[in-house]
Amino acid sequence: MLIRLGYEIAIECVAATPVISVLEIHRDRQGDIKRQTRVLTSPAVPTRLYHDLHGNACRRFTAPAGGFRILYDAVVEDSGETDEVNTLAREVPVADLPDEVLGYLLGSRYCETDHLSSLAWQLFGDIPSGWARVQAIVDYVHNRLSFGYGYARSTRTAAQAHEERVGVCRDFAHLAIALCR
Repeated sequence: MLIRLGYEIAIECVAATPVISVLEIHRDRQGDIKRQTRVLTSPAVPTRLYHDLHGNACRRFTAPAGGFRILYDAVVEDSGETDEVNTLAREVPVADLPDEVLGYLLGSRYCETDHLSSLAWQLFGDIPSGWARVQAIVDYVHNRLSFGYGYARSTRTAAQAHEERVGVCRDFAHLAIALCR
């Protein structure tokens, strides 16, 4: 199937403002792009692309004072297949995890594990660890939150999304991640 994606984002800046946008198609999907425009800015400013530690394409530029727009349009091809299901996937005990991944278990600005850990154990503690528990968390988040672009708020945390019962893609992800942690 073909999926059209794009954006037109307008901002007002009081002064010239350095910006890092993470709005590009991930490099793992570059081969799926059928058509795309280059990222356009209005007024036109120089931009520079780099990749972060996770492979995300990040674009740096300085938005001038006043009104500023950034635009992009693309078509990608996708099979439409759902993610692979592996019901035999197991949870690795924390004691057996490599040191370099332990930081991903900690709470963060948007995933407040300290606020949500009691709820997570209450809701999912009796479910066998591994795929079944993670799937139960994903299903819970899917049923708990209502999606809508109008619900976008850059400061919403996982706990707030849970309480407000609304969100956009990142809120679904943050809540599921916080409950898994």
